[in-house]
Amino acid sequence: MNTVVKIETRIKNIEVTADSIIAHLTDGRSISVPLVWSWRLAEATPQQRNNYEIMGDGHGVHWPEIDEDISAEGMLYGIPAPRPRHSLAKHK
Repeated sequence: MNTVVKIETRIKNIEVTADSIIAHLTDGRSISVPLVWSWRLAEATPQQRNNYEIMGDGHGVHWPEIDEDISAEGMLYGIPAPRPRHSLAKHK
């Protein structure tokens, strides 16, 4: 008999280095993704990177000054955040 156990990935705290976003999880694991996966964090100041809020019960992180959100599952299974495309057309 096989039993499937789903462990919820929850973030305890976050660390942003010169080249990585590192999530320290409540179960003792750490996961990381390249900093360039978040262009907003990559362009943010160290002070903005350190000003974050854990969302809900640890399912994600929000950086209010740069309006960036990253989820634990997104770090595990996601892809880099796309940079928005700017229209070349002039506004009338």
